[in-house]
Amino acid sequence: MKNILFKSAIITPLFVLLLSSCNGEKKESLTKEPAIAVKVSGASENNSGQFITASGKIEAENSANLSTRMMGYVTKLHVQVGQKVGAGQLLVSINNTDLQAKKAQVDASILQATAGYNNAKKDYDRFVNLFKQQSASQKELDDMTARYEMAKAGLEGAKQMRNEVMAQFSYSNITAPFSGVVTNTFVKEGDMANPGMPLVSIEGASRLQVTAMVSENDIAAIKKGMAVKVLVKSSNESLSGKVSEVSLSAKNTGGQYLVKINLDKTDNTVLSGMFVNVQFPVANAIQTKTNEKVLVPKSALVQQGQLTGIYTIGTGNIAILRWLRIGKNFGNQVEVLSGLSANEQYIVSAEGKLYNGALVSVQ
Repeated sequence: MKNILFKSAIITPLFVLLLSSCNGEKKESLTKEPAIAVKVSGASENNSGQFITASGKIEAENSANLSTRMMGYVTKLHVQVGQKVGAGQLLVSINNTDLQAKKAQVDASILQATAGYNNAKKDYDRFVNLFKQQSASQKELDDMTARYEMAKAGLEGAKQMRNEVMAQFSYSNITAPFSGVVTNTFVKEGDMANPGMPLVSIEGASRLQVTAMVSENDIAAIKKGMAVKVLVKSSNESLSGKVSEVSLSAKNTGGQYLVKINLDKTDNTVLSGMFVNVQFPVANAIQTKTNEKVLVPKSALVQQGQLTGIYTIGTGNIAILRWLRIGKNFGNQVEVLSGLSANEQYIVSAEGKLYNGALVSVQ
């Protein structure tokens, strides 16, 4: 029994000494863990946050829904959605049999009026000569003059009736008012076309513009000719443009003011109907602190479930994960509503896997 107690008394200090030496080696190995190389940046603001943002949509500068003034069956639809058309190109044909019959009647009336006019003119010229020779009385000349004027007016009326019929033909053959692209067709062959009913929608493909709605708090800072930045939501593409129109009334727009922007240059990836965010730069004198926006790149964010965070640099070059409340997207950047202040450094990229409390080395 004494031997067992003696042996245990010797083993226990040795075990404690061995355990303490292992812990020391573990601490030493942790302290010797290499620092993760990272790149940091400050929270960015556009012109120190000096801009106003508004949502908008891209649309064609020239667009039209084409309709007719007459009723008739659609005999031929000459275009398809997405087809490019030129100015004056035939798009839709509507049955015009009744117009053709009316035109034939008008042409016959013109022939009849022309014959009456020519006969009345010959009689008028004859009586003018007889009157000069004192072979006709003033009363006879006046009667012949009236007959001549009536024949002349009848011929002119028949010609104007023909112009009216020809104008109706233009509504039975719908043509493109400008060069562009067919964006929609509302009828097919055999449908009944009614006055005012849209038949084909066409948009000019040459120039695009943006329509945005601006609140009453910001409309005073927006001026015509102002250069703006347009961010396409679907592709994160950044475009430039200038304000072309600023509405001065929000009566029919629910308290929002309509602003139009002409885009400077676009490519085939930018299409009509895409949603955008517009950034209007404003002067420092009228910009308030509440309008400042802190933006960070999306690549720097960390997603864990429904939480969004970002790594910042703590005391002793330690990575600290900070949770954020984010707002709107602006291209490849996102607005930080809370959790990160302006000009505060955060980690943009790292050459290793970051974790909360990791030792980092700023490059």
